[in-house]
Amino acid sequence: MIALDEQQMAARQWFEALRTRICAEFEAIEREAGSDAAFDYIAWDRADPSGEPGGGGVRGVMKGRVFEKVGVNVSTVGGTFESEFGKTIHGAGDDPRFFATGISLVAHMANPHVPAVHMNTRFLVTTKRWFGGGADLNPPLPYAEDTEAFHATLKTACDAHDPAYYPRFKAWADDYFYIPHRGVHRGVGGIFYDHLEGGFDADFAFTRAVGEAFLAIYPRIVRRRMGLPFDAEQLATQRAWRGRYAEFNLVYDRGTLFGLKTGGNVDAILMSLPPVATWD
Repeated sequence: MIALDEQQMAARQWFEALRTRICAEFEAIEREAGSDAAFDYIAWDRADPSGEPGGGGVRGVMKGRVFEKVGVNVSTVGGTFESEFGKTIHGAGDDPRFFATGISLVAHMANPHVPAVHMNTRFLVTTKRWFGGGADLNPPLPYAEDTEAFHATLKTACDAHDPAYYPRFKAWADDYFYIPHRGVHRGVGGIFYDHLEGGFDADFAFTRAVGEAFLAIYPRIVRRRMGLPFDAEQLATQRAWRGRYAEFNLVYDRGTLFGLKTGGNVDAILMSLPPVATWD
């Protein structure tokens, strides 16, 4: 078990508590659909190359009637970056030691009218200390009402902390969640932020607000769409769109690379991949 200071412990406890609340809400949605699906939790430990304790995490996955596959993972890891990779990480160029704790969520839905979603927030420590994360909506069949509600909820969370956050972090998401080789965005956006290090208390409060905003809006969108009928053509659209999503996560996603480069649990890292996808 790695030793944690007060800030690291506070962040870890929040991410784990948020995981518990999100999973309970998703299981409640399954009950409303007449399903008894529940999350399966698997703990994992990380071995650090230094030989010191490397931490670990818990992978949570549910496959149900509404959520075809949803993963909600938490992890708290620490140790030493490999020298070359460490040079690419904020604050680790001269000192490769690091700490990271966070929550990562990806939901792929059975009904193509229900948007897939990603949410991740994290706290990292090198020679710097910062928060990062965000959330973005990924509908195979977009509805303007859902897109507007998702963005409005995130904007409200941002505006309560800094009016400059939403336009800045929305633009960052638009730039980040883009598939260059396809020339398309992977969804309808959201917010993305990193290296937020103005002050622990304020930045932690904002990161908590992002988690609360996600929990407030996404289940509402799911309930709005999960009972809609769909046909084979719409299902085919969903599966082709999932192929694009998989391409982004395997080729461009920084979180995937970070997890693989730091010896994280491979199954937990790749839980973001959809259960069924197609390519032409």
